[in-house]
Amino acid sequence: MTVDRLLSPADNQPPSPALQAIGTALKSMKRANSGLTWIQQPHVTEFLQQLAAEPVITHARFDELPASRTREYVRGLLVEHNALPRRDELNARFTVWADQTLERITSPNHRDIMRRYIRWHHQRRMNQMDEVTQGTFLRAKQAVTVAIELLNWLTAQDTELTEVNQAHLDRWQAEGPTTRGIASRFLDWATKTRLIDPSVQLQPHRRGTSPRLDAAAQTELIQNLSHTTDMNPRDRAAAILVLVFGQQVADIVKLTWDNVTVTKENLTITLGTVEIALTPPLDEPWRELAATPTHHQTAAHPNSNWVFRGGSPGKHLQASSLTQRLSTAFSTRAARLGTLHELTKLAPVAIIAEALGYSPATIDRHAIDSSANYAQYVSNISPSLMRSGG
Repeated sequence: MTVDRLLSPADNQPPSPALQAIGTALKSMKRANSGLTWIQQPHVTEFLQQLAAEPVITHARFDELPASRTREYVRGLLVEHNALPRRDELNARFTVWADQTLERITSPNHRDIMRRYIRWHHQRRMNQMDEVTQGTFLRAKQAVTVAIELLNWLTAQDTELTEVNQAHLDRWQAEGPTTRGIASRFLDWATKTRLIDPSVQLQPHRRGTSPRLDAAAQTELIQNLSHTTDMNPRDRAAAILVLVFGQQVADIVKLTWDNVTVTKENLTITLGTVEIALTPPLDEPWRELAATPTHHQTAAHPNSNWVFRGGSPGKHLQASSLTQRLSTAFSTRAARLGTLHELTKLAPVAIIAEALGYSPATIDRHAIDSSANYAQYVSNISPSLMRSGG
């Protein structure tokens, strides 16, 4: 068959056990032509034939190959079909990135300090996590990048980090963008490890005040979701959780079908520790999604339980991808902040925090910013829109 031929070594030997797993998966797809179309793309064929020549396929060998989307997609397929062990990919990617980034540091002493900062602050934290999140990964890269900029600037001033004073920091911060304030994360670590005088500090990086969607705009958006054909069911389902329940996109994409219960009479979603019932018409995109889930017949998701399946094998949709798609209709951050602002007028902080999966401190901040109780936000959207299903 074509699949076996493309996965076999040049000496016409059978494919390795790892690649046989991919071949079996592709040939088992209900729509096998999709798999055949993918594998016959020149860049995919070239990559798979390169793997076919490998005596043993490991994560370490993958890491040595040129970085590409094809490399990571094939790696994901091998993991999903038990031909490679699972590993925390973002943790591994950060390790590779950090090793390469250290080469940008111009001073050996500063390179040693940065190596310790990466190992004992960022990597230690990542190793303690069940799975490194995209947010943790990006924040760590940003913190290291800005810290390296500071260290290289100090080197250009013929100054060691251990000699830094307030005048140095004030000058460096004044000469650059506001994001230089992010270096305060590195300096906090340097203070704790007694590398610098604890009295010196940067002005912390602060984002501007985020706008929030007002109740009237939210109500209009939610009503439009009930009638639009411009947004697919998956995006509509996610939009409802943002607009009605103030959920963060990063949490929405992690929902599994274990969090959703669909019966003829009810549809409930567990957010935080409470089952929330969606009433018509807001349950409609969820029912459609449950009836016709995407990616369920591909080799990339043979056993996936994600509601929002992603393009990478076995992975959920990236929060950034969903945010970008929803941005054609509304700002997810503005909508979420607006929803939380309104909900804090309706119930005690502890109840809202438990129901929606937020910390009480987060909800309390929104409650303080809200005015006294008045006409209920949710009842303006739809009668009995939100009720407990548990």
